[in-house]
Amino acid sequence: MSREINKDTQLCMSLSGRPGNFGTRFHNYLYQALDLNFVYKAFSTKDIEAAVKGVRALGIRGCAVSMPFKEACIPFLDELDPSATAIQSVNTIVNDDGFLRAYNTDYIAVAKLLDSHQVPRDAVFALRGSGGMGKAVVAAIRDAGFKKGFIIARNEANGRALAEEYGYEWKAEVGDLPVDMVVNVTPIGMPGAQEADSLAFEKQVIDRASTVFDVVVAPGGTPLIRYGREQGKKIITGEEVAALQAVEQFVLYTGKRPSDELIGKAAEHARG
Repeated sequence: MSREINKDTQLCMSLSGRPGNFGTRFHNYLYQALDLNFVYKAFSTKDIEAAVKGVRALGIRGCAVSMPFKEACIPFLDELDPSATAIQSVNTIVNDDGFLRAYNTDYIAVAKLLDSHQVPRDAVFALRGSGGMGKAVVAAIRDAGFKKGFIIARNEANGRALAEEYGYEWKAEVGDLPVDMVVNVTPIGMPGAQEADSLAFEKQVIDRASTVFDVVVAPGGTPLIRYGREQGKKIITGEEVAALQAVEQFVLYTGKRPSDELIGKAAEHARG
């Protein structure tokens, strides 16, 4: 059924440093399929405080939050759900009559993917990045039972703090460390980023690993995902993370949970 935007249409949106089309296509596909009077639009901003105030003032129902705003938005919100409080990182804002409550559905998505891909819990991982998404991924990895890992971060203070908080080690680079899983939570490989064509890890590091995990969403895969796939590694992509976390956002915004079949169709449409 075709839908027409009207005065009762509820707006949901995303805030990202480099907006993409995955979330927009995913959510709008489901709105159309379920005949919901919603519309979704991606935005960027240089003023996160004003943007969050706009969500409140304009009655925007839901707002997805991506890099680099996952932590910066927190001071302007009213309440954090335990999923966001535990890691002090937000990826979802729900507006209930001007009251802004924040969640983190990235954590849920990562936990589900580690299970569905059957990544061995004795695997040693190297995770590059120390921002808000990094917190969500590291927390999910720790809670899934991974005992040994390394946080690889250029910013030593942030990298050490994240590593110590979750019981891992900080390193400036992987070097010769024996790692079984490499995880990228930085913008390296992101379309439009300064390092869009770069590998997040050196080839020799990827060659030693058995699992390659990149949270960056990129059509056809990031350079890291493409190289890992060529080498026959187990692959976990940013598109998988985006789809799973977006489903949880969709439920928070609309109160409706689509069928698995419909979710699959929406994810396929979003990747197209």
